[in-house]
Amino acid sequence: MPTRRHLLAATGSLAAGSLLPTLAAAQAAAWPSKPIRFVVPFAPGGSSEIVARSTAAELSKTLGQSVFVDNKPGAAGNIAMAEVARADDQHTLILGHIGTLAVNPYIFDKLPWDPNKDFKPVSLLAKVPSLYVVHPDVPAKNLKEFIAYAKANPGKLSYGSAGNGSAGHLAFEYLKMTANVFMLHVPYRGTGPMLTDLMSGRLEASAIGAAAIIPFIKSGKVRCIATGSAQRLPQLPDVPTVAEQGFPGFEMTQWYGMLAPANLAQANLDKLAAETAKAVKAPESLKRLGGDAAEAIGNTPAQFAQFIAAEQTRWKAVIARAQIKPD
Repeated sequence: MPTRRHLLAATGSLAAGSLLPTLAAAQAAAWPSKPIRFVVPFAPGGSSEIVARSTAAELSKTLGQSVFVDNKPGAAGNIAMAEVARADDQHTLILGHIGTLAVNPYIFDKLPWDPNKDFKPVSLLAKVPSLYVVHPDVPAKNLKEFIAYAKANPGKLSYGSAGNGSAGHLAFEYLKMTANVFMLHVPYRGTGPMLTDLMSGRLEASAIGAAAIIPFIKSGKVRCIATGSAQRLPQLPDVPTVAEQGFPGFEMTQWYGMLAPANLAQANLDKLAAETAKAVKAPESLKRLGGDAAEAIGNTPAQFAQFIAAEQTRWKAVIARAQIKPD
């Protein structure tokens, strides 16, 4: 027969268990309790910052606390990823990206962070098509002419990227393999510095996210010879895709998502994921992203996790074939 003490203990356990959902809800309601730092692991001036700032602006309206973007470039994003992986304040997030999540694990022998264990996916924010551009002095009006010019001048052309393993690096290596052409890669510390050299003529070409480069295309500072999107972009209706210019099935987009440290409380993650999905698809966010040819996504943590796994499988093979190595 159970004793009175056992009955009281059991009753207490049941009561405590029944309080758990209430406590979780209370914790989520109280979170965030201070401003949230949204770390971008790259220098200012690229697509990453545009997507991050657009999302942060909308989240600041709904979370009751400001969400501010903090650019922390260096080591292909590894410095920022390592820092955020160790953050334990429940108010630090990071912008995940094709480079940090699907490339770095396969080009670095050892990382001080694990993309699948040290972070919780929150939501895939946006996809941005890569645009292939050249300096106006390059005698090529389209991709076919550019490839022909590169083959006629082997080793004389150089293209720049935001760094080894960056989305721009992958995009151009993917094109080089597809078109069987050689060009020298010049890595920079971010998109901004690389753009400066491209527009000054110190570089001949690059592959850059549409959001960051369209204004310079329209101003005539660079020439777009092809888009990596599956369809032509409304912003550049006269520019054919890579697929249209002799490479059927070719598609190259950059992608950006929100990650939280693995220690973020589940209640806080659930709240953040729900608000982030809404923020990405808010009218003002859609307007900002659409104006820069970025496709808003805003999916669930589970869907983002599945997407990351698929991209890791895809790019692991490309990296091995291209023999991409870190600086």
